[in-house]
Amino acid sequence: MTITLDRDRPVPLANQIRAHFERLIRERQLGPGVKLPATRELARDLGVNRATVALAYDELVVSGLARAHVGQGTFVAERQGDGAAARPAAPAGRAARTSLDWSALMSRRSRLTAADDVWRQPSGSGVVSFAGGMPDSALFPTDAFRRVLNQVVRDEGEALLQYYPAGGYAPLRRYLSGYLLKFGIEARPEEILVVNGSQQGFDLIARTFIDPGEFVAVEQPTYPRAMQVLRSFGAELLSVPWDAEGPRADVFERLLARHAPKLFYCQPTGHNPTGLTMSAERSSRLLALAGDAQVPIVEDGFDGNLFYGRRAATPLKARDREGLVIYVGTFSKVLFPGLRLGWVVAPPPVVERLEAAKQLSDLHTSGLIQAAVHRFCVQKLFDRHVARATAEYARRRNALLAALARRMPEGVTWTDPDGGFSLLVTLPPGGDARLVLDAALTRGVAFTPGDVFVADGGDGRTLRLAFSSVAVTRIDDGVRRLADAIRATLVHRELSGTRSGSSRRPSGAGFLEGAPTREGT
Repeated sequence: MTITLDRDRPVPLANQIRAHFERLIRERQLGPGVKLPATRELARDLGVNRATVALAYDELVVSGLARAHVGQGTFVAERQGDGAAARPAAPAGRAARTSLDWSALMSRRSRLTAADDVWRQPSGSGVVSFAGGMPDSALFPTDAFRRVLNQVVRDEGEALLQYYPAGGYAPLRRYLSGYLLKFGIEARPEEILVVNGSQQGFDLIARTFIDPGEFVAVEQPTYPRAMQVLRSFGAELLSVPWDAEGPRADVFERLLARHAPKLFYCQPTGHNPTGLTMSAERSSRLLALAGDAQVPIVEDGFDGNLFYGRRAATPLKARDREGLVIYVGTFSKVLFPGLRLGWVVAPPPVVERLEAAKQLSDLHTSGLIQAAVHRFCVQKLFDRHVARATAEYARRRNALLAALARRMPEGVTWTDPDGGFSLLVTLPPGGDARLVLDAALTRGVAFTPGDVFVADGGDGRTLRLAFSSVAVTRIDDGVRRLADAIRATLVHRELSGTRSGSSRRPSGAGFLEGAPTREGT
């Protein structure tokens, strides 16, 4: 059992050991009845006195999380409601049975936990929510898509409603081959695998490449769901912080030398949560380092059409000359997330393995949906929708930047996004985004704390504002409420004379250091 003790912290070692087991028990990674390691063995492994481990175990017993049996050891206690008293009586004539301990039966490779509460913030007509980084359903071309869907059912329904090849609808793969050329990505149809959204793409890649305990380098901050997928397959994440140009090449180089990661995951364009774009120089440097170390890069590609500068950013895959980059794309950001339609671009041997994994997962992606999207695209309906949606998202981005400049208190900074759906705000020293969230919700405004985008939780001073789902007429009012919440929180902390009570660790030197930002006055 791996327990990391920090001897430089003022927290007693017994308390650190107790806290580690408390977390495992509360997350049900240690189920009722599981025996804890013997005190002598654990003390030897940790390099501490046996009495230190015994004290930690005693505190677990006192708290009701464990039970001790003389001569047998210490065991995880049954929770209230999990024990025999909560079980129905066995039928007459039948021996009493204990209920299944589901947590003990589940694979330890799967380390998924419930989604953070910040993803389920209150909504309603009175709440201005900057929390949801998703397209605005009010912009969806539902009528046009319904007509296309009817056409496809009429013309190809019998074939499309049968089982379908796992690789995808051939005309759609040919279309994607041409579509990606607009952004500099050269991919033959046989190098493209159609998947059920980018999330399945990440899952298939992790399933195919990662064995438990292997290292994966991950940009910081980054997309939380990607980190969850990687961890669910047992990956140990190594942080590569962003600066003004992208993920820091010097940190990446050190990680390559020390840990030999299996993969590197990043979002070079339309970065979530910052909206920033990796520079050409940084892209070339990262590709060169990955090439020398023979480490594949998994690129999470935000659609190049949703770019608010003078020209679209260049994907990392477009600069790849050695076949290092596995590119994951999706229609979810520009069309309908509910379609769950995306793609993976990779060398043919990789596509072959991913396709085999997909067949085991779900057999195939809906042929009907693929054909409908293909027809929607070839009829130029997709291009019209993208132009309209991008113009509207640019309006909202500009409105948010203007409102932040008008209303944010001194010392608050934020990134200047040139793509994507969001930006990242950083509070002054001593600020705590979770405390601000509490104050903001009482004022009818919501956002996502930045710590969910960082593998180790970060320092708690950042928050993501997503502008894509907020009507432009409500943005200024939402920022006004948020600014009031920030001021109230900072004033309260100054008056109370307290420092942040957060236990989150700093996310590492250079975290967004020098990134393009604006500052409140």
